Amino acid sequence: MRFARHLLNCSVVLHCLVGLAAAAPADNAPTGESNRYNVLFIAIDDLRPELGCYGVTAAQSPHLDRLAQSAVLFKRHYVQVATCGASRYALLTGRSPSDSRVTRSNEAAYRGASALKRTKQPAAQSMPELFRRSGYRTVCIGKISHTPDGRVFRYNGAGDGRHEIPHAWDELPTPFGPWKRGWGIFFAYAGGKHREDGDGHKDLMDFTAEQDNDLPDGLLATTAIDRLRALKTANTPFFMGLGFFKPHLPFVAPKQDWDAFENVNIPLPPVGKIDSPYWHGSGEFYKYTTPYKKTRPLSPDAQRTARRAYYACVRYSDRQVGRVLKALDDLELSKNTIVVVWGDHGWHLGEQQIWAKHSPFERANRSVLMMRVPGMSRPGLKTAALAETIDLYPTLVDLCRPTFKKTQWPLTGKSLTPILTGDATQVRQAAISYWGNAISVRTDTHRLIVGKSRKGEPHTALYDLSDNPDSLQNVADAQPETVGRLRRYLPTAP
Repeated sequence: MRFARHLLNCSVVLHCLVGLAAAAPADNAPTGESNRYNVLFIAIDDLRPELGCYGVTAAQSPHLDRLAQSAVLFKRHYVQVATCGASRYALLTGRSPSDSRVTRSNEAAYRGASALKRTKQPAAQSMPELFRRSGYRTVCIGKISHTPDGRVFRYNGAGDGRHEIPHAWDELPTPFGPWKRGWGIFFAYAGGKHREDGDGHKDLMDFTAEQDNDLPDGLLATTAIDRLRALKTANTPFFMGLGFFKPHLPFVAPKQDWDAFENVNIPLPPVGKIDSPYWHGSGEFYKYTTPYKKTRPLSPDAQRTARRAYYACVRYSDRQVGRVLKALDDLELSKNTIVVVWGDHGWHLGEQQIWAKHSPFERANRSVLMMRVPGMSRPGLKTAALAETIDLYPTLVDLCRPTFKKTQWPLTGKSLTPILTGDATQVRQAAISYWGNAISVRTDTHRLIVGKSRKGEPHTALYDLSDNPDSLQNVADAQPETVGRLRRYLPTAP
């Protein structure tokens, strides 16, 4: 822990210095009136870049593919932390984990020393609060912070239901259908059943629903469309956060989405287990009941079944995004609404023999990011520029010019506006992610991981990802110059 604290304390210095520069509007920020765009921010849980527009031929994602044609797609976007709550905390607050110390636990991000103050502060504590204090109508539907509706409830239903992000939202109209309040809608199966209802529902996959609205994500899309109709008539800008649950475990989607892959060749992950103190046994994945024999590693047929289930859930979420974007077009709101699609982290689909997130490796930290800005985005651009999740907050401030700009903490990200306008091809040389006591640095070709061994000793690993994102070979000893160069992106070497 002393080693981890040393790294994190030193990281504060670097990120705060970077933040002082990044907090100011970019020189090429758009000019004109304040509050100039609405924002539709779509978060999709556990969505790695497993989409057609990212070159995955087995995927079926026509609606997100279509959005990519009119947006800027970031091929190398990396989250701050490869777990839901901590990743979203960084997004919403604009804080690097080096400052917040939120590097692992989901719930702890919103409790204890990192918890946002319940009393209103002179400056905004979160991105939606800043927009709200600028006169935007802010709406939270689904999972934008950590809980599935923005209210504080534990998995077992306990909790007082207070707003997880204080002073952020005017409305939290998440529908619960037959699953009731709390986490039921998040771990839902068809017919009102869910993982936490006490009846032992633990199926890894369920594809029995017939209609989209037989499951929660369909209800979320319908509610979003209804709210967009109402917002159309209002005389104020809006910031809508819409958070879809799938493809998060359990893998549940309508039958049509499972059937769509019956004759599709689902590729297998590369063979091999990574030798690292950060390899883990995919406990959440393996605690579910499977339709195949659970072995470690899974058989090739079992791997295809599990990957097919993930693809089916992505297909379902893609269709819900399509419904909402069609409504945005039909209501003629697209012309003045920024659309962001963001995956809160990646997910290992058997690569390195991991079936989960929760690692400092490439698959867990790389996720989807697309941005469409009316009149500004370079339609169809697929940029190789490195981007971090904390870059989104200053980018939206840059673009929208909200009238209230005081933030509780410096925004430590970098505005991506120069990428969107074509004034730059990159805004950073490296992307930094955190997991527990590890800090990883991703550059164009390599990932450096600095942390601790299983014995608690300093541990350094370097992976050359230029040809293989799932490299198993630690080349730190063979490439000391590269290790030294990447260490410079950390505030100090241990």
